[in-house]
Amino acid sequence: MAIRQQLNELLENFAAVPNAAATMRPMSSLYHQLLDATIRHLQELKAHGVRSLAVSPGILAALNGNPPAPVRKSPVAPLPPPAPRSAPTPPEPALDLSQGLPGETAAVPPAPLDAQAKSAAFAELRGRAAVCVQCPHLASSRKNVVFGVGSIDAKLMFVGEAPGADEDEQAEPFVGKAGQLLTKIIQAMGLTRDSVYIGNILKCRPDTPGQNAGNRKPTSQEMATCIPYLHEQIDLIRPGVIVALGATAVEGLLGKTVGIMRLRGTWKTYRGIPLMPTYHPAYLLRNQSLSDKRKVWEDMLQVMETLKMPISEKQRGFFLKAS
Repeated sequence: MAIRQQLNELLENFAAVPNAAATMRPMSSLYHQLLDATIRHLQELKAHGVRSLAVSPGILAALNGNPPAPVRKSPVAPLPPPAPRSAPTPPEPALDLSQGLPGETAAVPPAPLDAQAKSAAFAELRGRAAVCVQCPHLASSRKNVVFGVGSIDAKLMFVGEAPGADEDEQAEPFVGKAGQLLTKIIQAMGLTRDSVYIGNILKCRPDTPGQNAGNRKPTSQEMATCIPYLHEQIDLIRPGVIVALGATAVEGLLGKTVGIMRLRGTWKTYRGIPLMPTYHPAYLLRNQSLSDKRKVWEDMLQVMETLKMPISEKQRGFFLKAS
């Protein structure tokens, strides 16, 4: 293939430079050409069904930012063609393409903490978020920082976009009408609000200058600034499944998408965790459609199955039209 041939030529040029791995600056033209060609080749392999790729320990070290010690110039072997779908997974260290390419949302969480250290780390994180002023316009208009609520040992985590007026007043996410509907969904799953974890991408309510009521969508910059707090929450909680509530939450987590109506019900991966996009409870309040309620419930049934939760026949039949 053309991309593989280009990558082989770039690798040969790279190997011809004395001590290239140790001396080449990241901003060099050759570096960027090699990086771009490598990523395109990985994307090509992924498109052909390859889900893992055997790589040497030296390459893994380089991907982690630790280039191997320079070696003498040696011929560069051509890259192999994409493996067929039926090819067995090689036993060597593998770059997992199913979790996304380098720079995408896959992440390796830190080592798990014991209960006491985990609780202390969560308290420290909450304290930092409570005094955050990275978005001065939000910090000046908020009443409370809405950190999150629920069990820090939860197997299921719900993520919304940002607090509204009720949440800003009470310092707790999803307490308005949409939150009450979310609570009913959680209870229909056989869980409680205390047994799951509920949070938002933004910890502050988006300001609405000149408005006495209503909410606005968070900006991309606001979400990018605040999301490291959510990343720390996820890495500490280590849920088995994340549910993204609504298009804005999905955008904040996964970037621009094809739209929530096409994306909902389709498993994604975020920081190495299965992620289920679904409609926001506020959408169900606006539409009151039995079919849309059933779609959300089907998403929750998938979540329950993934978490190996018991599902009764009654639960499977929720929001189905009477025969």
